[in-house]
Amino acid sequence: MPRVAIVVLFLLILAVRAPGENWPEFRGPTGQGHYPGKNLPLEWSPTKNVAWKQPIPGKGWSSPIVQDGKIYLTSAEPQPDTKDLSLVAMCLGADDGKLLWKVEVFKQDSAKAPKIHGKNSHASPTPLTDGKRIFVHFGHQGTAALDLDGKVIWRSTEHKYAPVHGAGGTPILVDDRLIYSADGGGTQFVIALAAGTGKTAWKTPRKSTAMRKFSFSTPLVIDVDGKKQIVSPGSDAVVAYDPADGKELWRAGYDGYSVIPRPVFGHGMVFLSSGYDFPAIHAVRVDGKGDVTKSHTAWTLSKAAPHTPSMLLIGDELYAVSDNGVASCLDAKTGKAHWQERIGGNFSASPFYADGKIYFQSEQGATTVVRAAKTFEQLAKSDMKERTFASYAVADGAIYLRTETQLYRIQAK
Repeated sequence: MPRVAIVVLFLLILAVRAPGENWPEFRGPTGQGHYPGKNLPLEWSPTKNVAWKQPIPGKGWSSPIVQDGKIYLTSAEPQPDTKDLSLVAMCLGADDGKLLWKVEVFKQDSAKAPKIHGKNSHASPTPLTDGKRIFVHFGHQGTAALDLDGKVIWRSTEHKYAPVHGAGGTPILVDDRLIYSADGGGTQFVIALAAGTGKTAWKTPRKSTAMRKFSFSTPLVIDVDGKKQIVSPGSDAVVAYDPADGKELWRAGYDGYSVIPRPVFGHGMVFLSSGYDFPAIHAVRVDGKGDVTKSHTAWTLSKAAPHTPSMLLIGDELYAVSDNGVASCLDAKTGKAHWQERIGGNFSASPFYADGKIYFQSEQGATTVVRAAKTFEQLAKSDMKERTFASYAVADGAIYLRTETQLYRIQAK
């Protein structure tokens, strides 16, 4: 074979083997909704800029994740002869959407299953991966780890709690530990499981005086002066824990319950929303100890605060969308509003940021793209014409969008 042909063949092999971009957990690599790439489409429809679509069996509002050219997600499938549900994990090829494997992880007995909220599903927490294992969580039903071929490595069902409206929050991985909050109606705790075995590393009860103690948030790991903190919002307080032993580091109180959004972090502060009935955005400095409610709450804003969608921190600006469709751009350091505009629809999914643009997805399946700037500018609007509550995954120039029945790969042609 000529030398030039050998070189070309070698380069082609490298290209095939080259790792792609990954979106390994809820809200992406940083857990804060940022995609570093470019050339994403601005507009789409059920037929425009659709690379492929794949029907997803059952029902689930977990968001897809992407790792090394494969997509992982969960669903709850009704059994044909009973009302029981098969709680499954599945893997699809990112290039073509073909189902590579599907595995039942748990079976839900319909006679014992608690009721869920009309906007919820029995498969709402998002999977996550460390590149070697896939971790799936079904709230009170249990947590499990699978290898990349779908073989179950371990299952954990010992940590029971009584859910209210079903499960919602997703675990995170910190130092080979799987950490999640379990805020039920009667029992509330934060727990760390060994990622390799599922055994309990630590379990810390929540200290809450809230009249309604249930919440659904996903924790965020942050670095404060070289030390990690697990920031976990719950009813009436956001609490930081030491990931090594689960000890409480600090807490900041507020009025709220049924807290859903994942916090974002920057400028030495975490930004979170305090939940139902009267959501408010809180900015809390993270360098305190003990109860820092009065000393470290930098600012609070109640107008157009989200109950469900997580926020975006982009430079000095904080972006949010309320459940009833009012988008906001705030000064992150002061809470002052640069703009607040109604963009239409109701919102549960969390937005993402890419290449100077913000993508907001409504429950009705419409996506509004606005410029990330101190002046409001709507760039595009698209409509899939199907209900969705799942947040996006974004990798390799493509948006993965889950509707009630389909998974789409949206990509500019």
